Amino acid sequence: MRHRVAHRKLNRTSAHRRALRRSLVSNLIEHESIVTTLPKAKTVKAFAEKLITLAKRDTLAARRRAIAMLNERRIADEDAEQKTIITKLFKILGPRFTDRPGGYTRIVRLSQRRLGDGSTRAVFQFVDQAIASTGVRARRTTKSGQPRPVSSKPAAPSSDAPTESAPEPSADVQKTDSDKPSPQDAKTTESDSATEHNHTDEAQEQSAK
Repeated sequence: MRHRVAHRKLNRTSAHRRALRRSLVSNLIEHESIVTTLPKAKTVKAFAEKLITLAKRDTLAARRRAIAMLNERRIADEDAEQKTIITKLFKILGPRFTDRPGGYTRIVRLSQRRLGDGSTRAVFQFVDQAIASTGVRARRTTKSGQPRPVSSKPAAPSSDAPTESAPEPSADVQKTDSDKPSPQDAKTTESDSATEHNHTDEAQEQSAK
């Protein structure tokens, strides 16, 4: 049983793991964002956090401790214009995270696995770096590890697209309220016809007499 085991062996010896850890953290300090496998990133994360904490102090003792941890004993690069890893660690990265109490790095899983063994890849970078800078877009996965399916919802019509309007009714078919007779006009017509009928009856009676 894997009880009280605090580290990963990564199928390597202790000397090989130490060299791998120093190499990955040196590349992280130099490029500030690297792509590696997920188990390696999780193993190296604590080591990188301790180095940033040392860089925030910027004392002689902290520099000697960082040199021993990284086995980086170069004082200056004579062949290149870039500064050494220790110089960048204490002059650039240390002051950058002065106000941050911890959590200087992050691990972002990638959907594309490594060719060959199919190991899960991840982006290991500092928190102030953009994820899109690696050139690989991370894809969210489900609890079982499978890629989340892409939704097939139809796209909403844009406001710039022309809309079809209903055809207007012709003048012959169109009817308005003014063409319909009102109830008062209907009553007036009925009363006029009744009055004319009464006058006609009275005229016929007088002629009969």
